Amino acid sequence: MRAGGRAGVWGRAAAACVLTLCFGTLHAIALKSQLFTRLGGSSHSSENPINYETFYFDQKIDHFGFLEDGTFKQRYLVANKHWKQPAGPILFYTGNEGDITWFCNNTGFMWEIAEELGAMLVFAEHRYYGESLPFGQESYSDNKHLNYLTSEQALADFAVLIQNLKSTLPGAQHSPVIAVGGSYGGMLSAWFRMKYPNIVVGALASSAPIWQFPGMVPCGDFYKIVTQDFARSGYNCDANIRKSWKAINNVSSTVSGLQWLSEEFSLCSPLKTPIDVVVFKNWLQETWVNLAMVDYPYEANFLQPLPRWPIQVVCKYLGFDSTVSDYQLLHGVSQAAKVYYNYTGSSTCLNTSQTATGSLGYLGWFYQACTEMVMPMCTDGVQDMFEPEEWNFQAFSDECSAMFGVRPRADWADIVYGGKDIASHSNIIFSNGGLDPWSAGGVTYNVTDSLVSIMIPDGAHHLDLRYSNDHDPPSVRAARALEVKYFQEWIMQAKKAPRTVTTP
Repeated sequence: MRAGGRAGVWGRAAAACVLTLCFGTLHAIALKSQLFTRLGGSSHSSENPINYETFYFDQKIDHFGFLEDGTFKQRYLVANKHWKQPAGPILFYTGNEGDITWFCNNTGFMWEIAEELGAMLVFAEHRYYGESLPFGQESYSDNKHLNYLTSEQALADFAVLIQNLKSTLPGAQHSPVIAVGGSYGGMLSAWFRMKYPNIVVGALASSAPIWQFPGMVPCGDFYKIVTQDFARSGYNCDANIRKSWKAINNVSSTVSGLQWLSEEFSLCSPLKTPIDVVVFKNWLQETWVNLAMVDYPYEANFLQPLPRWPIQVVCKYLGFDSTVSDYQLLHGVSQAAKVYYNYTGSSTCLNTSQTATGSLGYLGWFYQACTEMVMPMCTDGVQDMFEPEEWNFQAFSDECSAMFGVRPRADWADIVYGGKDIASHSNIIFSNGGLDPWSAGGVTYNVTDSLVSIMIPDGAHHLDLRYSNDHDPPSVRAARALEVKYFQEWIMQAKKAPRTVTTP
């Protein structure tokens, strides 16, 4: 899921993703032009060797109507090396807004527990992402083709795929299935258990902000957590980022200042106009947000190659006293930004239209944010380190209309998935990291005995789903052990449950 931009309301709402949960400018037209340049970077696989087979399943384009009868090829990956037949469990990853191989490579937790559980691993790609395009190259051509990009359709894809696997794979008929996902994928795994309890016996929803919707949590909490991460990581770090916005405004007010900023930050495209400055500040804001999401205790390359505890490294360049000049401050900001964008030293310039790996599907997520995934965000410049910006649903809706010809349904997620009234469901783990800004919209307390919260105080975005590491804090080691314990309980429950006998 992607968290978003500072200018215009777009960035607040399209902020949803996951893993990655977005980008905004003052005008929808400016945003639109950047969607297509924003995709960049590379997919960074884990260093751990993994083996899987790739399959394609003929999936209905529309599960809920009868006029559109077409199908498309949904990609899914299978690893059955440790699967204990018959009836061994299946761990099913509910694919996010991106290429499924990227999530497969980065979800080491599933690979590490497969042998212990005797489980088959399945990673299912979300429709409209990666290779799973319902209308091929025309899938994003207009809103008529995008009309089937919804979470409900994706969940139905997963349900139909699982039923097919269980009916066609020898030994899988009675296999209990556990849904696993992180970020938007974690939201899907939780909703999957809620909507299809007949298909999955339980779900692990890691860093899943299922309450980051209108009226459920304060719109400013997300950016407060980002700010707290920087405040705890270095002297005056958050205060100086807060001061940097005015410094940028001051320096960029002259042609020579624009040139100095462009050179100081080694920008690929020099700043020339006020809109360029808006885009530049948005790029910086998203950089600080992404650092909060991936503030891992070891070197990692999830969104970008980064050092361990990257915010601490960034803050070493921002420890100025209050007397610092605008130019001194912005020199420090440039050095801090280069920790994120050029830690390896391989970049010749910094691209303000790129903040994360190209394996994430930005355009698809923008559309989802403009329809179902309405996630209000705001800043006040006091309790957070960003420029003040209110949440304005109408302005956001207008931008969506200008871009896609659709308007968002603000209350739909509450209606279709239950909002905070979820106590009637069961067997869902909600894990959240204390450093992760998405925990603001997550379930951070036990709702019932079987809707449980696991908090990882020193964990960032879905740290528990990543491969184990020598530098892992004890809290994430304990979280993973507890998650496996719940998995084992669910598997035992499923095996003890009476089986339905199907008669011809």
